[in-house]
Amino acid sequence: MKASEVNKKWAELQQLIARDFDMELPDIKVMLFLIGVQELGKGPQQFSKRQKEELMHIATCRLFSAMGFYELNGLDEEGWPHWKLIKPIPNYTLLEQELILKSLIVDYFEDTYSLS
Repeated sequence: MKASEVNKKWAELQQLIARDFDMELPDIKVMLFLIGVQELGKGPQQFSKRQKEELMHIATCRLFSAMGFYELNGLDEEGWPHWKLIKPIPNYTLLEQELILKSLIVDYFEDTYSLS
């Protein structure tokens, strides 16, 4: 996908999430948090700061698994998913990282919620 197409779909997704969750336009961190909560599968609840960081890590691993960088290693005793790094992630520039994350987030929501 071209950068312009990614950014267009990203903006549409932000609008949709903002409307559905009655919030301001979500940034990448908010989207990662929402994906992490979805992947955890325990529904909305109160999370500590550390748990929120772990949820964003879960989301990042889940997203990068689509590119073959991670694979699910299983769940711990509390049901939290753990991921294993399969191959090193290249050193992308910050702009490349942001574009890749946006693209993966858009793909996730399109696949998970049939948004396309």
